[in-house]
Amino acid sequence: MESEMVKFKESAIAEIQDAKNPIELDGVRVKYLGRAGLISKLSESMRDVPKGERPRIGKLLNEVRLTLTSAFEDRAEAFAAQHDLAAIEDIDETLPSTPLRLGAIHPLTQLQDRAIQVFRRLGFALAAGPDIETEWNCFDALNTPPNHPARNETDTFYLPDGRLLRTHTSTVQIRTMLATPPPVRVIAPGAAYRRDEMDATHLSQFNQLEGLYIDKHVTISDLKGTLEYFVRELLGSQVETRMRPHFFPFTEPSLELDIRLPGVNSGRWMELLGCGIVDPTVLEKVNEGRGDQAYDPGKWTGYAFGMGLDRLAMALFGLPDIRLLIENDQRFLAQFV
Repeated sequence: MESEMVKFKESAIAEIQDAKNPIELDGVRVKYLGRAGLISKLSESMRDVPKGERPRIGKLLNEVRLTLTSAFEDRAEAFAAQHDLAAIEDIDETLPSTPLRLGAIHPLTQLQDRAIQVFRRLGFALAAGPDIETEWNCFDALNTPPNHPARNETDTFYLPDGRLLRTHTSTVQIRTMLATPPPVRVIAPGAAYRRDEMDATHLSQFNQLEGLYIDKHVTISDLKGTLEYFVRELLGSQVETRMRPHFFPFTEPSLELDIRLPGVNSGRWMELLGCGIVDPTVLEKVNEGRGDQAYDPGKWTGYAFGMGLDRLAMALFGLPDIRLLIENDQRFLAQFV
């Protein structure tokens, strides 16, 4: 049997080398190493080998199996190398390459970066918080009443455990005050989420930039001066601004800032942001969360503001549809180099 296995191995190796293509090679592999192949039949015949000879014959059979397996792998790699070489031998390296379509920094990122740079020059630090928030940080601490429409499941994405996707980045203001005693001066850019039907002017995920300044003797004139400086630095000296009374549960008094730019939005007034003096109730809520009186409303005052960047980008860049900002179309992005 030993001499038969030597002849068997030599015959198999010769067939492997004579295979003219991968298909023939696979046929040889099945013939020798398949489940019903000759190696399997030899293994079955081991029962007829005398017990004293089985260890030696079995070792030899394993050596034959390993030798043939290695020979098949080497031959298969040789066929693969031949295929790769044939695939590239007709390539003309002197021909010009296919031009690549280059994109650019996303227009929203450009706008956000410009806004951050202006506020950094005014002494604001960057702050961040999680997109998944507690109801307390998102509503209760911001003096939002229980029956407010924003708390409804038709407006807010709630999770099974009671948490939610933040509806504004004002949650970062609360987290900042909980973690840091006054004075604070921060801005918080980031995503917010609301159950809006997607159309030409609405997205369920959008981008905001919030700001908070808490210190002693902060007044509405500080707020007005800061925002007017920001708008002119961001949009140019020709921008016009106006403030209108409004209502937000977390500021008192509350205002909206409108802008008007020549050639933008057909020259009409456009709402840019909401703002106001931080409501003392918010400071008291923060003190409850902290367990101290660090934000005593009798000692500290401040202002807050928040703007949506998506619609501002639509107006500045003349976009007819807000969905262009999320389609990742390189042809669109390449316009903003």
